[in-house]
Parts: sequence; C-alpha cells; structure tokens
Amino acid sequence: MSSYANSSTWTSFLKSITSFSDDLFSQSAPPFILSPTSLSEFSQYWAEHPDLFLGPAFVKTEADAAGVVPDIEVESPEVARMLAVVKWFISTLKSQYCSRNESMGMEKKPLNPFLGELFVGKWENKNHPDFGETVLLSEQVSHHPPVTAYSIFNDKNNVKLEGYNQFKSSFSKSVMLSVKQYGHALLSVGDESYLITLPPLHIEGILVASPFVELEGKSYIQSSTGLLGVLEYSGRGYFSGKKNTFKARIFKDAKDIKDKDKALYTITGQWSGLSKISRSGKRDGVLFYDASKSPAETLNVKDIQEQHPLESRRAWRDVADAIRQGDYEKITKTKTELEEAQREQRKQEEAKGERWQQRWFKEVDYAEPKQDEFSLLTGMARLSVKDLPSGAVADEKDDKKDVPSLHWRFQRPAWDNEKEIRLAGASSQ
Repeated sequence: MSSYANSSTWTSFLKSITSFSDDLFSQSAPPFILSPTSLSEFSQYWAEHPDLFLGPAFVKTEADAAGVVPDIEVESPEVARMLAVVKWFISTLKSQYCSRNESMGMEKKPLNPFLGELFVGKWENKNHPDFGETVLLSEQVSHHPPVTAYSIFNDKNNVKLEGYNQFKSSFSKSVMLSVKQYGHALLSVGDESYLITLPPLHIEGILVASPFVELEGKSYIQSSTGLLGVLEYSGRGYFSGKKNTFKARIFKDAKDIKDKDKALYTITGQWSGLSKISRSGKRDGVLFYDASKSPAETLNVKDIQEQHPLESRRAWRDVADAIRQGDYEKITKTKTELEEAQREQRKQEEAKGERWQQRWFKEVDYAEPKQDEFSLLTGMARLSVKDLPSGAVADEKDDKKDVPSLHWRFQRPAWDNEKEIRLAGASSQ
C-alpha cells in the first residue's frame, strides 16, 4: 500500500473520480500521482527497440527466415516476417504499459497534451549502420477528445508506422479503472502492410494508491499476405495466474480463427517477461522473446533550449521540474498557467472564427469505401472501419451504431516541407 493511500487528498480524489461522469483522462489528479512526462511522448515506445522494429525488413530469404526463431521451423520468409512483427509488437507492450511501475514505483498519470503539442526525435543507430536513421513525429491532433497521432519511419529500410491513440475510461464498483483504446497502427515493411489494433486495459491498485496496468481482451495483427495474429490477454487473478499473461495464435487466414487447432503457431507467456512459441500440434515451446534481455534504445531529442514552444519538453518544463522536486504548490501553479493560456488561445481563435490547423496529420473519412491499406486490412480481418473501440468486429452490435468513420493519417509532404520544427543535429528541414 502506498503511503499516500490514507491521505485526505487521495481520499478526495477517489470520491471525485468515482462520481465523475465524463472521460476520466480529462480529470485532474493529485500532484503526487502526476508523471513529469506528457502523453505525447508515449509514441516513442513503439520503436525504442530498433532492431525489432526494423527486423521484418531484413527477412528476405529462407536463411533469414530461419534466424527469426532459430530453434523452430518456419516455412517461408512471409511467415517469418509475421512472426518478427509479432515479436516487435510484444516488445512494445512492456514499455507502453508497465515500465513506469519499474522506474517510478507505480503507474502515474501522464500530463494531458495540449492541442498542437509536438514531440519529435530520432534513433540514430550509430552502432548498426545498416539500420539507418529512424524518425519519430508525434502530434496532439485533438484535445476534446484527447487524440495523439504519430508517425515513425525509416527511409533506408522502407519501414514506416503510423497511427493514433485515444482513451475512454470508466470506473467499476470495485474501484478499478477500465480503459477502452480507440485508434490503431499501420505498419508498412517494403510491399507488405500490417494493421495492429490496441487492446483494452484496466488499472488496478487505485484504492491503495499504487496503480498498475493490466491488459485484457484482444489485439489483432492482420498482414496483407493474409496471415492473422490474434493476441489474448489475461492477468493475475485473486488465487492464481501470473501478471501480464498473453497467448498469441498465428493463423493462415482470418476464416480459421474460430478453430484454434488451425493455428500455425502459438506463443504464450508474459509480455513483460518471457514467452515461448510452439508449432501447431506441439506442446513444448522454445524461447520466443525475453523482455528482460532487451534494453530500450534512447531516443535522441533536442535540448530544451533548442525546442520550439509547441514541443512537449519545452512547453511542460516548469511543470515537470516541479513534479520531480515534489513541489506541489509549484505544480499546481505552473500547470494551471499553461492550461489557462491554452484556453485563452482557443477563445481567441473562436472569436476570430478560426480553427486550429493540424500540422502533419489529417482526418480521413472511411464512410465511403476506399482503396487503401486500412480498408484492405480491415476487410481481411473482418473488423469495423468505424470510430469504435480498437478491434471492433464488423457487423456485430457495436458496428451497427451510427458513429463516424474518421481516422487520422500522416501527411509525409507536410513533414518534408516543415520549416520550423527540426530534429536533433539538423540545421534546417
């Protein structure tokens, strides 16, 4: 139990969130549970293992395929690339959902990005010249509701990822925070593409002021080759089970998923630890991925004094410093000043009849059929194109709701023509 659990501030916070009817991610939290990091920075977790992020691009031959999981037979390079994508995706989960428990002792509420907030950086991969440079661009494209869009690309190896995240949360009677994730990621590796959906999650330990994240439900990874990965998550129960448990099955085609015996491979273990893989019909697995032996690569971000006012670490510098110092009065003061300045800017825009223009991303409407990779992959996986919780199945109850089909897409020319924002070490764009 955290030492904060019995504090009047925490008790008041619990009362406020259990009676709060709006989305809880917009609710202010006590200073001691705030993280000094903005949610806009979380996009970097997708690629902080560059060897795994770029790994599928290096699987081109039968010999390459044999190296993805050395102790198991893999029948083709395209299957090996799918397994490499699954391994990369699993590697992102620990950073996204439980690394802060290790570094800060518990899950803390990230700072809510303001509209237009930016976070940029690059992995230079100097120890691996064949990797080249990997670039991260993150932009807060909406504040109500809060939506962070991102693109990560490596031109040398023709690998690119784009996507966006949005959260909607609610409280259960057991004081557990349930979170539905909206959005998805699209990964392109050469001529192949992959749709990745985001799992729902819940946050436990709130009553004792020691929050931690546990994933639940499913993720889908649909390849343009037809291969489909289905990941199912479970956590530690009251009497049995291990935390962060998952089981992934790789199928040749989406039509096979109702028959688990048709899985080509099954991967089981803990996404924050060790996992094993076995071929269909085999019970004994071999090592697939060990999260404890895969340290993250640090993203190269400009010094704060070189950053644009819209860039996250410069914008939140005073708040972040106050959080690290534990100066609760200063946290409240600096955070309020930033948020009030943003509200005033929105009022001025409204008075002038202006609307904030997103920098590198735009919304695309899928209400009418489109010939693009998202439409192709959702069709193959039989998933909805509507703005529903990530991974919603087509033609089921949620898909029949009258909701928009708007999704955020990266506009590469907008970055190529960028004049104000630059990466570390770049004199100009």
